Amino acid sequence: MTESVNSLFESLWNQYTTLNPQAKSIHELFEARGEKVINDHIALRTFNTKKLGLINIASIFLDLGYEVKSEYDFRLKKLNAIHLEHSEDFNLPKVFISELRTELFSKEVQRLVYEIDEQISFGEVMSEGFIYSGRTWDLTFENYIQLLQESEYAAWTAAFGYRANHFTVSLNHLTTFFELDEINNFLLEKGFILNESGGLIKGKPEQFLEQSSTMAAPVNMEFDHSTHVIPGCFYEFAKRYPRPDTGRLYQGFIASSADKIFESTNTN
Repeated sequence: MTESVNSLFESLWNQYTTLNPQAKSIHELFEARGEKVINDHIALRTFNTKKLGLINIASIFLDLGYEVKSEYDFRLKKLNAIHLEHSEDFNLPKVFISELRTELFSKEVQRLVYEIDEQISFGEVMSEGFIYSGRTWDLTFENYIQLLQESEYAAWTAAFGYRANHFTVSLNHLTTFFELDEINNFLLEKGFILNESGGLIKGKPEQFLEQSSTMAAPVNMEFDHSTHVIPGCFYEFAKRYPRPDTGRLYQGFIASSADKIFESTNTN
């Protein structure tokens, strides 16, 4: 079972680093320091249509032994989310899946989302390779801009399709970095741009989770009839703290922090 899970994450990583080579560069910089980089979690984005809803996207992980552990509500960004953990192997990455509440947006956004949904079959969604299939539907740059005017999240998901929005380095497994500000300073010195929304570090020890991330690197994205440079994927870094009641590292997510992490793909 674990071998199949590892194969899935390898496919997601290969697709992710092809689009986001800065993550591979950072990974290699850490390895050059003698680190063995462990992935804390990945994140996936989707729409809440009948075919593309997050529980359908989660199905491949559920089939591989994952369980839904928590639900999240992002009111300002009009998103729902869940996170999953493997039921037996706690060393496997967690999975964070969010979805756009399409019905809370304009009729135009709803129309564009349902046009995407109509171009995909339910069979495609339920296949293992779907979550790293990228964009498999038609999309003009004009439609991307229409979505962007109301929701960066909707525009990114429509443009990039199904892939890991980000991978996350687990600071708890590193041996040459002990605090997130050490990683942040190291990356800034190397010329990487970090997400400053809400501060470089989101969360605090009292919440049992601290996070930081790069800003998404720009990529050339092909649309119908044109190519444009837009923000792609980013790389995250997380430090978890033990819960006093269990002594185990906290495994969940903080909605207010995740809200700021979402902004790593903002266009400005």
